[in-house]
This record gives sequence, structure tokens and C-alpha cells, in this order.
Amino acid sequence: MTAELVRGQNHPLDRTRVEIRVAAGGPVVAGVTLGDEQGRLSGAEAVAHPGAPRRTGIEVPRQAAAEHRIAVDLDALPAAVHRVSVLLALPSGIGGLAAFGAAAAPAVTVTGLDGTGLARYTITGLGAESAVVAVELYRRQDAWKVRAVGQGYADGLPAMLRDQGLAQAAELAAEIEEAVGLGQARAVPAPAPMTAGRAERPGTGPATAPAQDRPSPAPTTAADGPARPGAEAGDGPGADAMAAATTKGGDLPPSPVDGSPIDYQHPRRRSTPAPSAPAPSPSTPDGPPLPVAGDAAGWSMDERLYNQVWGMFEDLARSVAAYRSAADFAESRLEQELDRALADPRDRLGTAGEAARATARDKHATLVTQARAALDRDLAQLMAESEVVEPALPPAFARWDNPVWQGYHVPQERPMALRLGDLHLPEVLDLRIPMLVRLPLERGLWIDSGPDSYGRGGSGPERDIGRRELAGALTDGPPDEAELRRLAMESAVAIAARLLAIHPAGEFAVQVIDPGGAAAPALAPLVESGAMPAYPLPGAKGVAAVLEELTRRVELVRMAVRHRAADALPADLDTAEQLLIVHDFPHGFDDRALTRLRYLADEGPAVGVHLMLVANRAQSREYGPVLDPLWRSLLRLTPVPDAHLADPWVGHAWTYEPPLAPQGSQVVRQVLGRLAEARRAA
Repeated sequence: MTAELVRGQNHPLDRTRVEIRVAAGGPVVAGVTLGDEQGRLSGAEAVAHPGAPRRTGIEVPRQAAAEHRIAVDLDALPAAVHRVSVLLALPSGIGGLAAFGAAAAPAVTVTGLDGTGLARYTITGLGAESAVVAVELYRRQDAWKVRAVGQGYADGLPAMLRDQGLAQAAELAAEIEEAVGLGQARAVPAPAPMTAGRAERPGTGPATAPAQDRPSPAPTTAADGPARPGAEAGDGPGADAMAAATTKGGDLPPSPVDGSPIDYQHPRRRSTPAPSAPAPSPSTPDGPPLPVAGDAAGWSMDERLYNQVWGMFEDLARSVAAYRSAADFAESRLEQELDRALADPRDRLGTAGEAARATARDKHATLVTQARAALDRDLAQLMAESEVVEPALPPAFARWDNPVWQGYHVPQERPMALRLGDLHLPEVLDLRIPMLVRLPLERGLWIDSGPDSYGRGGSGPERDIGRRELAGALTDGPPDEAELRRLAMESAVAIAARLLAIHPAGEFAVQVIDPGGAAAPALAPLVESGAMPAYPLPGAKGVAAVLEELTRRVELVRMAVRHRAADALPADLDTAEQLLIVHDFPHGFDDRALTRLRYLADEGPAVGVHLMLVANRAQSREYGPVLDPLWRSLLRLTPVPDAHLADPWVGHAWTYEPPLAPQGSQVVRQVLGRLAEARRAA
């Protein structure tokens, strides 16, 4: 299964002959640099580009194109090469793009020679940059990994080459531009817009690219460091920092200055179904086509539903962004017209001034009404699609109140994704978008149990709406600290139960560290159903025992994978995927335990060991900066609805709702009971 990377994340490569596939929104130049351990280039001969497409172990395309394939043989590289960096640059005079932000975000996929996807990175957050280091393959202890870089350069190719230590950067950049210019007649332009399809919304234009090229990032949080998932709003700048009603790529539809229709369609949403998707449904007599569950691209129904859900997420993000942009424009125009009307003191009083002010307010009301009407039309279509899609979701994607759980059967195959909760925006509180993440989990989770997890993210009306929603859901008012800890652990158990239920019997296990023994009530469904053999051992001894066992498992499996010696693993080693839940972190952890936990967070996901911390982030700050890298590497979730997640396109503050079962429901215990029966039968 292809690993979806975010900026700065790495992923091991299990083969040395790979292909790097590039898909962009317009013609780009692709190249490769071969660097030493520090990433420095020995000279122009260490760069493969259209003018010199072949270097030892590397071959790149000869012209600018919207799609590229780069061949890499890591075993054939010179011994001095430790980094293989993939460069993308916009050619001058081809395709009309001056910056990456003017088109859809480019995506880079590392595959095997047979087309098997290994890792994929969608380079979001680009604006005025005209050159970017997309990914790098690097050697670490005789093993190769791929890292998502996404480093952009507004000054173009010369600045990028100069940053890698190339003295003759300007000369080589000119040589590359000349080579590309000679091949202009063979440049491959971006695909033309489609003209029909089910994804067109009422009053919108068609989409411009197929869905299989669309990125599917989980929403992100603005962080205590570089912008990426798992951080808090307002803690720092970055490509994914929250900036409501703005876009990262300049792809926001224009404001409806003249009353023309607003294009709410995400430019990368597919406009025609894939060959394996069902045929489009018939249109209503005077409306758009009726929505159909699973009409996105994909080779299986689960993949089509996954892509359809993320298409809905993108469409809602752009629809609301366009509405907010139009409302902001109307407000700005009103202020300008009022200023002009009152600029002359002679017009401030009397009928002329009143008439000017009334005209300005009428124009403002007209613009806002038009924008809201267009938004309502789009939301109505999305609501209709959600009503069709939600009941059709498989257990891995479905809420606990979905009837699919009543007919639950233990699956025979591993799932492709997991539902971590729901997302919505204040403009339409009734529309919940499932928050789906790919499996296996490449990044761990941090469920924040502190009081500041309530109402922490977002600002202005979004934050106020989040508070009102929570106050309405909890009749006794906002939860206190003890209630938040209980809800946080229940959220962790709900996610763990879902992971157990959607995997084949015996292929997933849950382990818990609970030094204080306070998590026993929340863990009861897991223990009583047999999903966990017993309650965790309390105290420092219990912490050390679990960490030692999982560390041994990770080390042995990593060595077996590296040397391709799976048959040499000890017979008593449990090779099932593991989820480690750490409750009340960092209580009960000494320096040795903390080092082991960070090792599991870094190396565990690659060999099937995943981490979930339930902790108060504010309390963990008392331990100093030693825990900051761990915090930044995990995706932060909250046990109560909170507007702290941001999407990577327009930076909306999305309200996240945890995946708890309905109050009083026994669905989780029933599902775990059936899973236990299947395990005993197996």
C-alpha cells in the first residue's frame, strides 16, 4: 500500500530499483541531483537534467511535461552519493505558469518497476515558488529511505542549485533552459478541462484533473514548529498555517463582482467516473445528476468511496472559501463606497448622502445574497451526496451508529483506511465529512486530555460555534479536567476497537501502558471481550515491560526486513500489527522509557507498531523541550468537538468530533465479542 507522506516525513524503501513519477498541473522540468552525505554536489556532472538526461544509475526526461517518469537504480550509484534529490522547475515560455501556486499542487510517487506504489507526496503550500526540491532518496546505514522535502525557491532553478553548493549554478540553469527550449515542440501540456461528469456542481464549471491525481491529505493542525499535521493553531508560521478565506495556491475562484456564477469545484476533483466506477445516475428533470455512492475513481468500492469522501471534503472547503472571499469582498466594497460617499463634507448631510449610503448597502446585500445562494446550492448537492454515501460506507469508514455494524462480520482482508472522526464547518453544521486516514498509520496520535483541548483551536465565530456545540452536547456545561481525561481515554478505546474490528482475526493487537491504573473503566470493553488479555500492569514496572517487549519486536522485525530473513524470526514473536496506548503520559516515564518511546514513534510504524498517547499537552510542557519532537510527530486530536484542524488548501479551521459510540450503545462490546469468537474459532 502506498504510504502518504507529509513534509519532513520519511519512509523506508524495500528495493533499490525504483521509478519516480511526477504529476503536475502544467509543464514542468524534472531533474535529479546526486549529493554527498551533506547533500552537496561535486559539480555539474552530479546533475541529471534535460540537457544531460543520463547519469550513472539515473535517467530523467528530456523535455518539459505535465507528467514525468524518472528511473533510479540505487545500486548503480557511485559510492560517494548519499542523497538523490528530485528537482522540479517551471520552464520559461511553456505552459504560461509563472509559479507553482498558479496550478494544482504537484504530486510525486515513488514506485517499483512493476508500478507498485511505495510512497507518495503531494507538495502543498506552494505559492510564488518556481522551483522546488520535491523528495530525496537518502542512504542511512546501508539502507535507502525516501523523504518528503517540498523546499521551494521563488528565485527559481539557479537559487535551488546554488543552495545545494553548486558554484556554477547560473550557468547550469541557463543550459537547462536552453535544452528545454529546443524541445518546446515536444512539450506535453496539461490535460484539457473535462466537459461533463457527475462531479460538476450546480452552477459550476467542470473539474480539471482526474481524481487519481488528487491528493488525500488528512486535515492538519498548525504546530509548535513547521506547518504539518499535529500542531496547534497560531503557534507558528508555515505552509499549512491557518489563514481563513485564503488559498495556498491562488486557486480560489474569483469573487462574484458582476453577479456571475462562482466556480466552487476543486480543480483536481474528477469530472468523469473511472472505468471501474458505476455509470452516472440520471438527472432530475430540472437539476443536477442524482448522487451515487462510489462514483469516484478507484479499482475497488472501498477505494472509490475513499476518494469520493475526500472529494466532498475538498469541494466543501472550496465552496466555503469562495463564500467567505465573496463576503469579505462585499464588506470591503461597502466600506470603500461609503468612504467615497462621505469624502465631500457637502454630501454628508441631506438626501444625496443618504441615497449614496443606501445604494452602497443595497449592493453589499445583493453581493452577499448572491454568494450565499450559490453556496446553498452547492451545499444542498453535498448534503444529498452525503446522505447517499454515509449509509454505503464499509465498517472501517462508518460511524458507530451506522447499521453496517449490526451485520458485522470479521473481515478477511486488511482495510485501506480508517475513520478517525468527523469534520464540519460553521456555515453548515449538519454536514459531517468523515475524517479518513490511510492505513497503516504512518504517524501516531496524541489525544489531548487537558482543559485547553476544549475551544483551543480556531478563532472568531468558528471558535464560538465550537463552544456552543460543546455546551449543547454536554448538558452540565463544559467538562472539567477529570471529565476530559475520561472522554479522552474513551476516544482512544473507540479508535482501538475500530482498528481491531476492521482487521482479520489475530492480525491486530492492542497494548496499554497505564502507570496509575486510572484507565480501567474505559478499557473494560477491550478486556471483557478478550481483545486484551488483562488490564495493564501499573507502575514503572508495567511501563518498562511493555516498552521492552515492543522495542524487541521492532528491532527484530526491522533486521528481518532489511536482510529479507523473515523465516529467522523467533517463534514466540508476535508479528501482528500493534497499537500501543499510553495513558496519562508522561506519568511513570523515566529517561530510559522516554527514549524507548521515541524510538517506537520513529521506527515502529514501518514495521507495524503504532503509537497513541492520551495526555495533557500543557502538563507535558513542564518536562521541557525533550518532548517537543514527539509532540510534533503526532497528530493531535481532542476528546470534545474543537475547531483546531486545518486543511492544506485554504486553511479553514475545521471542527473535529471524536468517533465515540452513541450514549448507552452496546455496539462496541457486540463487535468486539464477535471478533473474540472469530479468534477462538481460528
